[in-house]
Amino acid sequence: MAKTIVYSSQTCPWCRVAKDFLMENNIEFESKDVGADLVARNELMQKSGQLGIPVLDIDGTIIVGFNQQAIKEALDI
Repeated sequence: MAKTIVYSSQTCPWCRVAKDFLMENNIEFESKDVGADLVARNELMQKSGQLGIPVLDIDGTIIVGFNQQAIKEALDI
């Protein structure tokens, strides 16, 4: 199974949509709160070059925003 990390914040509605989508498809993921975790925020900047969220890292494939089609392709679902 692909290693999946979701960079998000507690106040981001699209972050919740992304996490719900992963849960509905039984995809395990690690959630990193960039609003509370400076290390996670720095990781986000290094990986995506921006602070926009959600950002998904699926085995090194970086997806900015909730792009359902790109997520499905990266996860092969």
